[in-house]
Amino acid sequence: MKDLLHPLCLIIAGTGFLILLRDLLRDRRGTSRSASDPALVALAVSFLASALSFAVSITWVWVRVDGFFGVPNIVVPLAQSLVILVLALQSTVLAYWSRPAEQARRRAKHLLITAAVVIAGMAVLFTLLTPATQRPVDFSLYYAHDPYYQGYVLLYFGTYSVAEIYLARSCWKYARTAGAPSIAAGLRLVTIGATITLAYSSIRIAAIIGAEVGFSVSHLNGFAWACGDIGATLTQIGYFLPVLAARTGSLYTLAREHFVYARLDNLWTTLVRTDPGIVLQQPVPQREYLRQRKGLGYELIRRRAEIRDAQITLRPYLSEAARRDIEARRARPWRRGRRLAAAVTADQLQHALVLHTQGKPVAEPTEYADSALVLDTVRAEEQHLLRVAAYFHAPPRSSSDSPVSTTPSGART
Repeated sequence: MKDLLHPLCLIIAGTGFLILLRDLLRDRRGTSRSASDPALVALAVSFLASALSFAVSITWVWVRVDGFFGVPNIVVPLAQSLVILVLALQSTVLAYWSRPAEQARRRAKHLLITAAVVIAGMAVLFTLLTPATQRPVDFSLYYAHDPYYQGYVLLYFGTYSVAEIYLARSCWKYARTAGAPSIAAGLRLVTIGATITLAYSSIRIAAIIGAEVGFSVSHLNGFAWACGDIGATLTQIGYFLPVLAARTGSLYTLAREHFVYARLDNLWTTLVRTDPGIVLQQPVPQREYLRQRKGLGYELIRRRAEIRDAQITLRPYLSEAARRDIEARRARPWRRGRRLAAAVTADQLQHALVLHTQGKPVAEPTEYADSALVLDTVRAEEQHLLRVAAYFHAPPRSSSDSPVSTTPSGART
């Protein structure tokens, strides 16, 4: 069971560490502020320590590590010391998520000192144990009668159980008041994982009690490993869930900005030719932002503003007759409200561009079809401009030599 679950847990913990490490390295290059959060640093180190604890506990790795150090079962205190460190770091993350920064720093200091003391005590007891037989699968059962090992178990699994109970209770409590749904879900998942791991520590403690009073829990050894691995994995996923949600949100925002920017390109390019002076500064090619994996927040603001400025420039060329004709052609049972306004506005722009090229302003300009729309949010305006861009077709360059038509070429119906 151990050699089946440990590699899976190693992959999960290792993947989490590599993702967090990428953010930490970006922070060193000054391209990300979020990675400087001490909670993120503690979380990254906890994933690394967890991955190492799973890695060295795999049987074939266990044997080689023992051979390297020349001490049978040296993997036991190494792996379990890493687990104690993981628990301290996970509690540190929780402190930074739930307390003011100064209180969190003090709590983190106390947690790490406690972890160091427990690890030192485990090292002393293991030295006194001096196990001579390599037991990569049933170490805890084989040495259950040894008094030094019993002290070791009480110290390690006692600390382990207290830490897991603390995490379960605290995470359940803070999940009720968490501001973000991802944080609340993550904390509840930590609670479930921590509760499951209590079965693992209970079986290990029961083993030394049974050795003294005459019962055995050897048949539960596989179940104990399963509870430990599954619970630890759920805990890791719970801690990583808010980070993953934030990264997914950032990736979605990045992708959406590039999508909107590209979809508005044809409309913007055509309108800017009407009055190049509306462009504050020439934009950097989009492929440069893609290459650097940078967002286009400011560039999108400029693009929206410049499209609106171009509409103002073309306002004297809006024909009332053309608008009535366009509205009649564009009206469909499935195209009403905002969609109809976007389609009519797109055709109005196309017709106005033809008149502007020919230098023929109208005597009494009408309004754009979208002038009555309430676009009171950035998202609403973006959605509207995307609809306009979808219906818009640039008039041919030779339109100045052609008669004015109220039927734009290539218009979609």
